[in-house]
Amino acid sequence: MQGLIGKKIGMTQIWDENGVAVPVTVVEVGPCPVVQVKTVEKDGYVAAQLGFEEQKAQRLSKAERTRFEKAGVPAQRVIQEFRWDGAAEVKAGDTLTASVFEGVAYVDVQATTKGRGFAGVVRRYGFRGGPHGHGGHSKRRPGGIAARDLPGWVEKGKKMPGHMGSVTRTTQNIRVAKVLADENLILLHGAVPGPNGGIVRVTKALKK
Repeated sequence: MQGLIGKKIGMTQIWDENGVAVPVTVVEVGPCPVVQVKTVEKDGYVAAQLGFEEQKAQRLSKAERTRFEKAGVPAQRVIQEFRWDGAAEVKAGDTLTASVFEGVAYVDVQATTKGRGFAGVVRRYGFRGGPHGHGGHSKRRPGGIAARDLPGWVEKGKKMPGHMGSVTRTTQNIRVAKVLADENLILLHGAVPGPNGGIVRVTKALKK
């Protein structure tokens, strides 16, 4: 399952061969230096740890700085691990770019969704709410949440007002509209989770 760390740039549109406008999300993927390669002999599985976005080395602990120095790469702000089909082909110090996705038709994108703060059940879960006329006094409330008698408490998992957003979500089987390897950009058909400028994790589609 190959992949790269990227950053969501924003949305735009392109035109396909039939002249139809296609909404796309522009994602900057890479360059991602290889910080460490996991092997079956040493770690029990095959994977590659990748970095994204350089940062000042003095912002890191001594152990973190040593890790990057050992790999021969600049200090990175983000590190994520990917199961890598051809981990034997990459080694610490290599740099992976958007060319990894050339020829790939579908990808999965994982990111942290936009934070919406405290929200009620109407906005958070799409509840209908109570009547807005004829003396209704429960317009955007959830209604009854527990039994009066047994069991006499609110069951776990009950949909109630609370913090909305800022959770990890994965959108699967997004079609790759175009790969601009020279600019480390890929154009994905449709929307992807997270705000503009947010860190995303792009991998080959698992179910395609």
